[in-house]
Amino acid sequence: MIVTRFAPSPNGPLHLGHAYAAIVAHDLARARDGRFLLRIEDIDGERSRPEFTAQFLEDLTWLGLAWDGAPIAQSDRIVAHAAAGDRLKAMGLLYPCCCTRAEIAATARATGPDGPVYPGTCRGRAVDPEGAAWRLDVAAAMAMTGPLEWSDETAGPQIARADLFGDVVLLRKDLPGSYHLAVTLDDAADAVTLVTRGADLFASTHVHRLLQALLGLPVPVWHHHPLLVDPEGRKLAKRRGSPSLAERRLAGEDGRTLAQALRDHCFPAGISLSQRLDCAP
Repeated sequence: MIVTRFAPSPNGPLHLGHAYAAIVAHDLARARDGRFLLRIEDIDGERSRPEFTAQFLEDLTWLGLAWDGAPIAQSDRIVAHAAAGDRLKAMGLLYPCCCTRAEIAATARATGPDGPVYPGTCRGRAVDPEGAAWRLDVAAAMAMTGPLEWSDETAGPQIARADLFGDVVLLRKDLPGSYHLAVTLDDAADAVTLVTRGADLFASTHVHRLLQALLGLPVPVWHHHPLLVDPEGRKLAKRRGSPSLAERRLAGEDGRTLAQALRDHCFPAGISLSQRLDCAP
């Protein structure tokens, strides 16, 4: 049975881009007699606020979307995230890093999907692990797993290229799991078979496929959908003040009508659908 999920972070209100992502995941599950899960990714420290979680439930219900089972809290899995990190350490694949973003930007020799690629400064160097982030030795990990593939419903078969990112952070200084580690573990724990998300996260799947192989996790299929973008071609974002669903809901707009308009690609003025899909080689 197909299982999809919508996994917002409660660090700000949902906007039309989130609505579109939730509708894609919901509708794919319903069209294939599957399950649609709601997971709240609430481990981002003080930025995660419970009032946004309550707002999310109201927003999704207003759109006419129903999820299966109780909402899942990512914070309930922090122990599991830390255990996976310990396992990767025991495999000799993680090393502590004390480099700042400014230092990385100044010393990087290449640019990857997330910006400057970490040049491996702390790899093989004595670093006090107290207060350090832990990075994955991607070259060593890829040598351990051998070649890997994954598949996207739109882009087709892909060769995993986690090396495009360099040695990514898996254990943050303030959390036992970065986005890459937490989302990979959580999708496996939730038995997600079809990972739906925006095309801006396409390249991240290379890293997630590597982690699945290292940790013996099941491999889903992915479905990366286009993004809603503003007139400058930028994806809608909380930090740029994109109108929230809550504002629309409280203003009396009909949520089900809005959801159908999004399905039909009838977007408000100044918003369009990007067809760009970052298919890294």
